Amino acid sequence: MATATRRRPRRGSKGPNPDLSRTLTDCTRRGDAAAAMTAFDHAVSDPDAPTRLSAHQYNQLLHLLATADQSSFPSPAAAARRVFSHMLQAGAPPSEATITNLARVTAAPGNPASAADEAFELVATMKDKHGLTPRLRSYSPVLAAFRRAGDASKAYAVEAHMAAAAVSPEEPDLAALLDVSSTAGDADKVYEYMHKLRQTVDCVGQETAQVVEGWFRSDKAAMAGKADWDAAQVKDAIVLNGGGCHRLGWLGTGPWTVQRVTAGADGQCVGCKCRLASVDIDMEETQRFADSVAALALERETKANFSHFQEWLEENKDYEAIVDGANIALYQQNFAEGGFSFTQLDAVVTELRGRYHGKWPLVILHNKRIAKLMENSSNRHLIETWRENGALYTTPSGSNDDWYWLYAAIKLNCLLVTNDEMRDHIFELLGSSFFPKWKQRHRVKYTFNKGKAVLLMPPPYSSEIQESEVGSWHVPMEEKSGDERVRIWLCIGRTGTCKQPDEAPTTNGVAQEVPPIEASNGVQQSLQEDKAESITGKRKDRD
Repeated sequence: MATATRRRPRRGSKGPNPDLSRTLTDCTRRGDAAAAMTAFDHAVSDPDAPTRLSAHQYNQLLHLLATADQSSFPSPAAAARRVFSHMLQAGAPPSEATITNLARVTAAPGNPASAADEAFELVATMKDKHGLTPRLRSYSPVLAAFRRAGDASKAYAVEAHMAAAAVSPEEPDLAALLDVSSTAGDADKVYEYMHKLRQTVDCVGQETAQVVEGWFRSDKAAMAGKADWDAAQVKDAIVLNGGGCHRLGWLGTGPWTVQRVTAGADGQCVGCKCRLASVDIDMEETQRFADSVAALALERETKANFSHFQEWLEENKDYEAIVDGANIALYQQNFAEGGFSFTQLDAVVTELRGRYHGKWPLVILHNKRIAKLMENSSNRHLIETWRENGALYTTPSGSNDDWYWLYAAIKLNCLLVTNDEMRDHIFELLGSSFFPKWKQRHRVKYTFNKGKAVLLMPPPYSSEIQESEVGSWHVPMEEKSGDERVRIWLCIGRTGTCKQPDEAPTTNGVAQEVPPIEASNGVQQSLQEDKAESITGKRKDRD
């Protein structure tokens, strides 16, 4: 196996100088680029015995120059080029941080427009020249430089290179792309980046909000769009996308109105009176999610048992809710006389039937629980009633019922009643970026009040960027307090584009009921969750 050889220092050269190390460390702490460069020049100026610098010391210098204040240290880019050239001549290996800092100082504000091209070249050739993989921080200063220059085509080239390197832009980068495409009047690109922003963040910061407002107030934005469209196609697209967007382009014509408003607890926008959507993962993601859960379950469960459940579920699809039976029956039962409360489970089933006009939910329970319950005659009668109405699935010996209720809720795209936070190892195995969003939209938590089940439904709307079926937009801004009542939204629409305020919000195209008590609970739910979590019964039925 070949090994890399390190270039030997020239005869008479000194090794790493501890005095230089202390000086550079002190300069880094003080942010003194001028003193650091003086120390560097002194160290390398002796032609007979120059000091050898380590790669770390070169990187310290480049970092200082990249963060230098040009008013106190003019021409940091020229100094950085000199340091990097010396580094290569000395045979010190550059790192990703080396090239990133060099690109950052090269693309800094105040440098000529050509410097941005030079910085992009450094990053774009990092892999071929030095075997280094660029990171997001490598691209961000280059993108910012092309934004300042108003050069949209080169900004798009940077994003294309990022995509090829499997680097995903974050909010500041997407704000830069939005801004440069808005300045260029490129409506199609603005639309593309609005949706990339939607996929990347839930709520936007102040700077991004200003960029968005700037676009919608422009003449180019007023001209972008179409007067006629297929309303059915738009609605179908919204369903496929999980609600909250259609991605079919700008709808409507004419100037936009931009307001900063709040939303009511029921999801009604104070500005336009439209009802905000409850956004779910899209249909394709839902199917992939169900398939991934099934694949993991088949690896860890007895294959025949879980396959039988999948087949049964294909024949029995008409459920609005799946019930994690053991979690509910063990809730608050950690006291001396506590046990498996079938009464609590029945109360939840009764509440769900009342909510869905007599329709039965599906209760998932392990067979050892059922066997024990059947010893009591009153329990036996209720269990037989559930079975007759298709409201019970009994998981077999050796199984973990978590796989069953989770798969059923995902596959049938319905609600899941449980206080389980789903943080155990089986949920970690999913490794899905859309699992948190799915859980937010589908999990129903519960508590009890004088024996009556109280269901804490998912919030009636989602605090994320939304595009309506009539072309209007709602963009939530960051709210550090976490209080949805005071969150500011950008309400953006053309005249007469909103739905009537009494329309119900939807999840995957299915209307969600929002009784008045739940509308008020939307803000309070997070306060109740912490309390509920501390008293939730935990179990793993496997016998």
